[in-house]
Amino acid sequence: MHKLISLEKDKYDEYVKNHKTKSHFLQSVAWGELCKVKKNLTPYYLGLVDEDNNILASALLLQKHLPMNYCYLYSPRGFVMDYQDKKLVNEMTKKIVKFAKSKRAIFVKMDPDIIIKDNNYLNEEIPLEYDPKSIFKTIKELGWKHLGFTKNFETTQPRYSFRINLKQPIEEIESHFSKTTKQRISKAIKLNTIVEIGTQKDIKEFYHLMTLTETRKDFISYNEDYYETLYEIFNGTESSKATLFLGKVDLNKTIKSIEENLKNVNNQISILPIDNLSKSAKNKLKELTRQKENYTKEIKKFKDYKKEYGNRLTLSAHMIIEYGDKAWVLYAGNHNILTETYVNYNTYFEHLKYCKERNLNIYDQFGTIGDLSKDNPRLGLHEFKKKFGGDYVEFIGEFDYIINKPLYFIFTKLVPIYRNIIKKRSKKELKNEVNRTK
Repeated sequence: MHKLISLEKDKYDEYVKNHKTKSHFLQSVAWGELCKVKKNLTPYYLGLVDEDNNILASALLLQKHLPMNYCYLYSPRGFVMDYQDKKLVNEMTKKIVKFAKSKRAIFVKMDPDIIIKDNNYLNEEIPLEYDPKSIFKTIKELGWKHLGFTKNFETTQPRYSFRINLKQPIEEIESHFSKTTKQRISKAIKLNTIVEIGTQKDIKEFYHLMTLTETRKDFISYNEDYYETLYEIFNGTESSKATLFLGKVDLNKTIKSIEENLKNVNNQISILPIDNLSKSAKNKLKELTRQKENYTKEIKKFKDYKKEYGNRLTLSAHMIIEYGDKAWVLYAGNHNILTETYVNYNTYFEHLKYCKERNLNIYDQFGTIGDLSKDNPRLGLHEFKKKFGGDYVEFIGEFDYIINKPLYFIFTKLVPIYRNIIKKRSKKELKNEVNRTK
C-alpha cells in the first residue's frame, strides 16, 4: 500500500537532487524555505512511498493562503517522478488531490519539467527519449486542465529556455557560440576585464545593477532583502548553492592595454617605406591609420570614464543557482555604461566554464520567449541568449487540477486584476526606493 507522507527535509532533498531526470532547484527545500520567508507561502515536502518507505515520487507543494480559510497549492516544475509511468502519475495525482482537499484548496497547479521540443543551435530538432504527446494525454485524462501553449512570460515559470549540455568538451561548447559572441568575449579579454566570484557583502552592488536593468526593461521585481535571503538560504544547505559572479573593469589596465595596441600600430607604421609604397602597402597603411585613430579615441574615452566614475567598476552581476546536476542563470544585472567593454559576455563565459569545471551536466539560461516576431519587446533577450549556442527547449506548460469550480472561476477572473494592482504599487515603491538611493 503506497502512502503520501511528509518527508524530512534532508531525505526529501536527497531524493530530489539525485533524481535522474526531474531534479530542479524549484523543487528544492531551499526554494521552499525562501518562499516561506519571503513570499508568505507554506511549503510541504511530500513523498509517495511504498511499504518499505522507498520514495517513488515527491512534490514540493507551496500553499497560498486565501480568504475564508481557502488556498491553492502550486508545485513549481511539477512532481519529481517518472511521467512515463502512467500508474504512478495516476496514483500521485489522486494522493495529491486528496491532500489538497484536506487543505481546502480551490485547485492545484503544476508546470512539469517536461520538454516537448528541443532544437539545437543549428535549429535542428533533437529526438526526445520519450513521447511528450503520450505524457500530455495521460495528464489530461487524469483531470488536469492545460492552460495553453503560451508564447511569452504569461505562466508562473518560463515555458521556453536555452540549455547547454555541459557534458560536451568546452571547445565544442565554444564552437556553438555565434561569431559576434566570440568576438565580444575576445574584446572583453583583451581589454583586461575581470570576472570575480562575490560574497554576501556584494549583494548590495548586485541589487543596484538589478534595479538599473529592471528599470530599463520597465519592471522591478524584488527588493534587496529578497536577494540577501535567497543567497543565505541556498548557501545554508549542502544540497544547493548560490554563486555571485561580478564582471568588472579596471580602467588603468584597460587603458594600458589599449596604449600597448597603439604602440604596436605606431611601430608597424614606422617601418613602412612611406616614399615608395606598393598597392598592398598602401592598403596596410590605410588600415593601420584607421586602427591608430580608433585606439586614440578609445584611450581618451576610457580616461574620461575614469575621471567620472573612478578606476574600478562593477558592470555586471549574475547569480547562478546550482542544484543536483544542473545550474541556472537565475538573475543578471548590468550597468548601462561601458557596454563597449562587453563585460556581460565575459561574465557569462566565465560562469559557464565554472559550471563545466564543477562537473554539472546542464546549464540553463532560465527563460526566453516562443513568440519570435520582430515587434516582440523581449526579442533582444532571446537573441542574446541564443548567441551562446544552447538548445532551444520548449516545456509542456501549466496544468490546473480544479477542485472547487465556482471559486476557481472567481479566482482566475479576479486575482489577475488584484495582482496587477499590487505589481504596479510594488513597482512604484521600488522606483521610489531606487530614486532615494541615487
